[in-house]
Amino acid sequence: MRTQDMNRDWIATARTLNQALPNLQRYTGAIVVVKFGGHAMGDDAAMDEFARDIVLMQMVGVNPVIVHGGGPMINEKLAALGIESQFVNGKRVTDAATVEVVEMVLSGLVGKRIVQAINRQGGKAVGLSGKDANLMICEQTNPDLGFVGTPSEMDPSILRDLFEKGTIPVIAPLGAGREGETFNVNGDTAAGAIAAALKADRLLLLTDVEGVKNKEGQVLTELTSQSIRDMIADGTIAGGMIPKTETALLAIEGGVRGVVILDGRAPNACLLELYTSHGAGTLIRG
Repeated sequence: MRTQDMNRDWIATARTLNQALPNLQRYTGAIVVVKFGGHAMGDDAAMDEFARDIVLMQMVGVNPVIVHGGGPMINEKLAALGIESQFVNGKRVTDAATVEVVEMVLSGLVGKRIVQAINRQGGKAVGLSGKDANLMICEQTNPDLGFVGTPSEMDPSILRDLFEKGTIPVIAPLGAGREGETFNVNGDTAAGAIAAALKADRLLLLTDVEGVKNKEGQVLTELTSQSIRDMIADGTIAGGMIPKTETALLAIEGGVRGVVILDGRAPNACLLELYTSHGAGTLIRG
């Protein structure tokens, strides 16, 4: 006969699951859009952990949507092909040759890697781009930047069809122009537009920082849209955090219930945010 003592870690795990019940119920049937990028995309162990989290979220009733970036991979492929990049005011000019590489890397290499990671963990994922089924129609952002687009018309019906089939969409941030062009879209911008089109319950922007910080460098757990505007105006929010918070504001104006900027380097960041009382980043609401 085999005997065993109750391990404190096991008890703590059981207690955590028990305490998660209200949040599990809270997000049953919810749509959660996750912008995936940064450190976790380049690390196999972090990718597998992320994929497990996404599959778990779906198994407890969430409809997850993944929107991914891939800037470092694009840079590597452009360099390997000998395609030099030009920049205007610090932003890459996406010419015809560059946008072909962008599409190849995002829809092919990066997107399929995420799809395979989710499928390995028992999920059922499919790779798409904003060009599929007219999900994301774009206008040219700035003629000086070439094939860089801003979403102008969204049709998320294909995503709802996938939800009904128990399939997780993994979306590359590419959009179609009205004349058949392919546009490269900022990953955060694409995620915000897709979340707004779906009227998502949550948009999770995974980054390589802990969240939005005050002037003393402390992470703020919750902010309103007006607080964000004030912090941008007085310089507290600056640099790369500005476009992320502006994406959050646009998503909320479009009907998303809440946007969270959180550290994708933290283990199980998505689960911490959705299923624990303390969360894992900065929640922004209207």
